[in-house]
Amino acid sequence: MTTAALPASFVLASTSPRRHALLSQLGLTFVVDAPEVDETVRAAEAPAVYVERVARAKAAAVAHRHPALPVLAADTSVVVGDDVLGKPENDAHAKRMLHRLSGADHRVLTGVALDGPARAFVLVETVVTFRLLSPSEIDWYVATGEGRDKAGGYASQARAAAFICSMQGSATNVIGLPLAETVGLLAKAGVRLPWAAP
Repeated sequence: MTTAALPASFVLASTSPRRHALLSQLGLTFVVDAPEVDETVRAAEAPAVYVERVARAKAAAVAHRHPALPVLAADTSVVVGDDVLGKPENDAHAKRMLHRLSGADHRVLTGVALDGPARAFVLVETVVTFRLLSPSEIDWYVATGEGRDKAGGYASQARAAAFICSMQGSATNVIGLPLAETVGLLAKAGVRLPWAAP
């Protein structure tokens, strides 16, 4: 699947609709190839180490199928202390996550990896502060289903924006792909960007 009729300039190793949308809105042309990677956090694994390992593994998992193109992959995690909050397993789990995030700061870490003809990696961190949430707000939000497939159980670009007091760092990082840093990696890999001179 390509984003336009133009030839693809890289591979996105992800099925995330948010990453697809963020890259498509820039006019980038790419193909999507879903990786199959175990995303289980290892015992005593630091959050930064975890997101790097998983992002690199995703890119490597599909690179052999596209030897001529750079392969881009990412992994985003919500981190409280040293605990990685993945996607909620069910509504009860989502409520527990939001109770932990309520009235506190947390970090959103994204590892962005390139594999194939060019290899590179960047780690981006954003600090997000939630206001204090009432139990009824948490129940309402979880019932919307919006956060079911999101790290940390929320979507900053949608209804959960009403929970966020402040954000220090990349806003697109919290959505799932830090665009400024990602574009920098693609440029270094020789991917022709839409605004580049012919």
